[in-house]
Amino acid sequence: MDNCKETITEKAPLENQTLIIFGSNGDLARRKLLPAVFQLYIDRLLPQSFMVIGTGSRDCSEEQYRAEVRESLILFAKSERKHQSTFVDEFLSMIHYIQLNNREEKDFGKLKTYIDRLLQESAVPKNIIYYFSIPPFLYETVAKQLVKHSLNRETDGWKRIIVEKPFGYSYETAKELDEQLHKGFKESQIYRIDHYLGKETVQNIMVTRFANGFFEPVWNRKYIDRIEITASETLGVGKRGGYYDGAGAMRDMIQNHLLQVLAVVAMEPPVVFDSDAIRNETVKVLQALRPIEADNIAEHVIRGQYIATTVNGKLESGYRQEEGVKPDSRTETFVAMKLFIDNWRWGDVPFYIRTGKHLPEQATEVVIHLKPAPHQLFKRICAPQPTNMIILRIQPDAGVAIDFGMKIPGAGYQVQNVNMAFHYSDLTDSKIPEAYERLLLDCMTGDSTLYARTDAVNASWKFVDSILKAWQSNPDIPLYFYECNTWGPTEANNLFTDRKTKWRPPFPKFKTH
Repeated sequence: MDNCKETITEKAPLENQTLIIFGSNGDLARRKLLPAVFQLYIDRLLPQSFMVIGTGSRDCSEEQYRAEVRESLILFAKSERKHQSTFVDEFLSMIHYIQLNNREEKDFGKLKTYIDRLLQESAVPKNIIYYFSIPPFLYETVAKQLVKHSLNRETDGWKRIIVEKPFGYSYETAKELDEQLHKGFKESQIYRIDHYLGKETVQNIMVTRFANGFFEPVWNRKYIDRIEITASETLGVGKRGGYYDGAGAMRDMIQNHLLQVLAVVAMEPPVVFDSDAIRNETVKVLQALRPIEADNIAEHVIRGQYIATTVNGKLESGYRQEEGVKPDSRTETFVAMKLFIDNWRWGDVPFYIRTGKHLPEQATEVVIHLKPAPHQLFKRICAPQPTNMIILRIQPDAGVAIDFGMKIPGAGYQVQNVNMAFHYSDLTDSKIPEAYERLLLDCMTGDSTLYARTDAVNASWKFVDSILKAWQSNPDIPLYFYECNTWGPTEANNLFTDRKTKWRPPFPKFKTH
């Protein structure tokens, strides 16, 4: 086992490089990006020569910015070394700042001069990652400015851009954004980040399947009855109402995160384990999704919206009462859907996806329901005989469980489902990297495996676009209301062909019973 043990620390030494964060004063940079880079520094995973340049519209000195970064690390970094001034001071010496208005062409000329001077003084090569931690409507603007000032050229070192989701607002806008980015950057330079794919358990789905001889033989329509993918959140939209009301659960969660998870679950084994081969297989899954016709939307997709509810003596606001939300909004905060993958492996196996806000538990998991044994020996003794499940918990308590029937001790043959569970937290000698740590490090090494490719983005948008258009054009498609701290509209259970079947609620402590 030890001979084939691979960890995040065993990668080849990184090329010296620079990370430039556009929008470095924002929440994402403060809460996620800078703490992730700090953790990579603590774990000694950064290149020998490395620097971070933050840009923002606010006028502040480099000393002020470093003081603010220090505060962010104290608040959001997980390493205990954030309290050790020596480590923090060494890290902060890599941090720089320049004021920049993303819409001002002359400011990018100043940025180019600043980069040239800084890299020349520090003898760092012009290998640069540009992180777009900015509103999506600015992606094209910043990309154009980088091209205008030749900051995309690779004659003196490689250049990469990382863009956050959403990658467009619809199929048409996603294609338009893609065309604009490709005017100055090759596909190999564009990294579309989806933090869900950086989670350890999502990556481990591939290992679970392809490294174990007892999983892959049953991973098909012959043995699997259905697959459920759930991503539930306990909170409402909070202060994100203005953004969320123009997005909704379909755009915010399903189009990117959950369809990507589905693709990893359903993909064929790649010929080799590299970025192109893996992404080729996930794209095939998304391209094989059976379109949901407009006439069938209401039968295959259930949407809901949470309403004001008293929970544990406290009144929780309804979605329409949230800040920034229209009082007559029909934006969905819950979606449950049934879909099919039209290929040889998954023909007619239903996949059920649901996601929602203000649900009872926060959890993301995949449940593979296996078909019952063909001959029900114990049916008369314990009807109905329990079925088997493979449960892949992505968050919060990452792990894998297998649920199967065992005889209850004593006379007779009473069968009860039990489970064998593995928790990542049991690996006390291994550190589980945060998603942004892993994804940033992958970009630094040039590994795009866990980043979305343009054809995958387009395929997922093409699938959901027909649903979004039907909702917009047909007011007769119902929007169901549900109370906070419930599992969404009860109508979501109508998606199952067998009316006795219900959604399996995830459990916060990763138990099956």
